[in-house]
Formats: sequence, C-alpha cells, structure tokens
Amino acid sequence: MRPQSWQVLGNELVVIWDDGHESYYPLEQLRRACPCASCSGEPDLFGRMSMGPKPRYVPASFQLESVTPIGNYALQPNWADGHNYGIWTFDRLRERG
Repeated sequence: MRPQSWQVLGNELVVIWDDGHESYYPLEQLRRACPCASCSGEPDLFGRMSMGPKPRYVPASFQLESVTPIGNYALQPNWADGHNYGIWTFDRLRERG
C-alpha cells in the first residue's frame, strides 16, 4: 500500500492510501514516536540498544512544516523545530492508522 496524498488538517496528518483508506495521525503522537536513531535508539554491534539524549520538545516540535516522499517506500516529516531525521516506511505508518 502507498499513500496517494497527505495533508495537515488541524493537529493531525491525514494520509489517503491507494486502497481508499484514510489515516489520521495526531502530530504530537507522530513526533513522539519518531523512528530515527536519535529519538528511538539503535542497536550496537552486540545488539544492545543505544539511546541518545532524551529529546527536548518545544511547541515547534509538534508543528509539521512539510512531508517529503522518500523513494517508493517512505515519508519523512519535516518539523518546525528543524527535526527531519525520522523516516516512516509506508508499512510502519499504515500499521499506526
């Protein structure tokens, strides 16, 4: 499944999928669940989860400026506080909504 279109509506990101399904993602929840290594951690060579510093959120952290398509597999939110490292695969995003 792939998104056909997306837009911010109030405090949600609305995604229309190619099967007609509509998903509504609250912006704050989407940002707090950011899948990037800085926000969610990443495993080291031994499989231990390595976490960076805990994110510090400000009001701009939950304001979505744009969404960039990444190849044919993901969307990348660009947040007003400059954070744009999280890449949401279509599968992962669809599972959330």
